[in-house]
Amino acid sequence: MPISLFNSIASWILKKRIHQMELFMKYPQEVQTELLADLLQKAQNTETGLRYDFKNIKGYSEFRNTVPLSTYETLAPQIERCRKGEQNIFWPTPIKWFAKSSGTTNAKSKFIPVSAEALEDCHYKAGKDMLSLYFNNNPDSQLLSGKCLRLGGSHELYLENNSYFGDLSAIIIQNMPFWAELSSTPGSKTSLISEWETKMKAIVSETLPEKVTSLAGVPSWMLILLQRVLQETKSETLSAVWPEAEVYFHGGINFKPYCEIYKSLFPKDGFQFYEIYNASEGFFGIQDRNDADDLLLMLDYGIFYEFIPFQAEGTHSEPQAILLKEVELNTNYELVITTNAGLWRYRIGDTIRFTCLSPYRIQVTGRTKSHINTFGEELIIDNAEKAISWACKKTNSLVSNFSAAPIFMESNTRGAHEWVIEFEKEPHDINQFSRLLDEALQALNSDYEAKRKSSLELLRLHKAKKGLFYQWLASKNKLGGQHKIPRLSNSRVFLEELLVLNKN
Repeated sequence: MPISLFNSIASWILKKRIHQMELFMKYPQEVQTELLADLLQKAQNTETGLRYDFKNIKGYSEFRNTVPLSTYETLAPQIERCRKGEQNIFWPTPIKWFAKSSGTTNAKSKFIPVSAEALEDCHYKAGKDMLSLYFNNNPDSQLLSGKCLRLGGSHELYLENNSYFGDLSAIIIQNMPFWAELSSTPGSKTSLISEWETKMKAIVSETLPEKVTSLAGVPSWMLILLQRVLQETKSETLSAVWPEAEVYFHGGINFKPYCEIYKSLFPKDGFQFYEIYNASEGFFGIQDRNDADDLLLMLDYGIFYEFIPFQAEGTHSEPQAILLKEVELNTNYELVITTNAGLWRYRIGDTIRFTCLSPYRIQVTGRTKSHINTFGEELIIDNAEKAISWACKKTNSLVSNFSAAPIFMESNTRGAHEWVIEFEKEPHDINQFSRLLDEALQALNSDYEAKRKSSLELLRLHKAKKGLFYQWLASKNKLGGQHKIPRLSNSRVFLEELLVLNKN
């Protein structure tokens, strides 16, 4: 079949899904209500279903009052039993796959159950929807005439206790349908190489001869790969290496700090950047418009959503979850999910805010455990990333990585925030950058502004040596995959480790 004909047929098939999306956009409450009833019915005879009498739960109010909120710590004993071969504990179909995730601030590994339904009706469905939305917005796209450069996890899949675990992206690649494998580069064998440096060399070698029309991966790790491609080819831009490349699908971390860097790598007119919101626990949102800075909340992936108005650590009031129909614009919410892999009222640890209520569109604002609130300033990642972007714009600089933590008060000194920042393009005056960053934080966060007038000194900034954060991740055996830099922390542990490495 000629490539042009295949491209036309495939894009037509993908566009048909748009009509189904329009239904959940038009009837969001009905879709979510029906989904919850379906999940309860399917799991009614599991151990969890019998414990909470799923069979007799009628509606959301009863569900909320009967089933408690959960975290990984509360579910860990059940998950461990499932990993050892027990089934029908929290989901009726056999679960053999577990996505290994360490998060950003907890060194202990988590093993998130991944059911066959979650793979098919959530992750793979989302991959097709990502393309459907892109084609709907770009009808002249030739994306399917080439291949997608994918950068997945750096861990192999390990067989243990009759179950498999590994990075989510590795699990997805291992189980990928043939049509997706044919349209991707590198192949599965290279994608699943465990040693990071070996993997990078193999990917560069395998992908350079390919016609790459799209890219997909976490921005921080993809940037390392693309810089190596430029070194290998001695090219100025990626558009010179892959002239047909037209879109980069990114997720995992906030893209704002990387946006200008990527625009310089792909200066081609019309090149698109599409954001996705996925995690080991599920796939939640996809950018549904060109040049948008928010994501369409996907309501028919086997995930039932609840939302808790965000409270910083140290707040002792009992959290109360609300339904989708009760959310308000521009309020930070902690995300709670019930899934087709047996996570019941699970507090994922992410915070979001709604930018639109018809349809429901969101922005990811951070992590519940990744903020600084030592002095009552409630500084979240969204504040930090916006402030850095503003300071970069004012100083014509680019930041690739950063981390911050508090300087605790002593008997005769005030507190402060201490930052380590790695620049891709350094500002002319680092002190000016510090002042501008501080001013932006005050403008964005009234609590920080108030504390700067009373208990906080001007922030302290350290310029990181080139590759510092890469070196720190390597020392933790966390290269590749969904491993992330701890951006903000109430603890100084990460910052102190970075400062020591920065001196060596």
